[in-house]
Amino acid sequence: MNAAHRFDRTYWENHWAPTASNDTRHLPVNPYLSAEIGHLPPGTALDAGCGAGTEALWLATRGWQVTGADISASALATATARASAAGLSSSTEWVEVDLTCWEPDRRWDLVITNYAHPESGQLAFYAQIASWVAPAGTILIVGHVHDSDHGHAHPDGATATQGGITELFTRPDWRVESRYENARNVHGGGRQMQLRDVIVRARRIS
Repeated sequence: MNAAHRFDRTYWENHWAPTASNDTRHLPVNPYLSAEIGHLPPGTALDAGCGAGTEALWLATRGWQVTGADISASALATATARASAAGLSSSTEWVEVDLTCWEPDRRWDLVITNYAHPESGQLAFYAQIASWVAPAGTILIVGHVHDSDHGHAHPDGATATQGGITELFTRPDWRVESRYENARNVHGGGRQMQLRDVIVRARRIS
């Protein structure tokens, strides 16, 4: 990982601080949730690296009981306030934790992650959160494509390839149900950004 740009607690606190100039708190929910998991019956869900809670709240409005976990207290304060304002406090819980060393004592029917960047690197992170999926459960990974020529640049290790992610789910107890790349433009924080995404959805068979 580039030492000049570490994805540590300080970085994410600065990113999610209310005064941050690079404000992504108000970006719309990413479209892959509806496309990839809109057909699933509600159950328990974990948003790993939930940020300000946009995707977690989307799930809660659709009947899921959601745990949002993030390393940033500022992000979780925003998420908590948004849940309260939307009347979703009873459907959401927010956990301040370093996901790279967290050992939860439970599993979830659905685990999602959307552009989360831990210090451990992407593939190690995806493998870790996959272990938190309950039998017959689903994981949805949305990350940045391994290509710095488009969109915004990221430190080494902060992007992943479709092949690299799907390789994590080649064991007999997993089935990859969806995998593709997509480019899209989003508006947030008073600016337009192009995102080049890699999307992988897999189901745990046992």
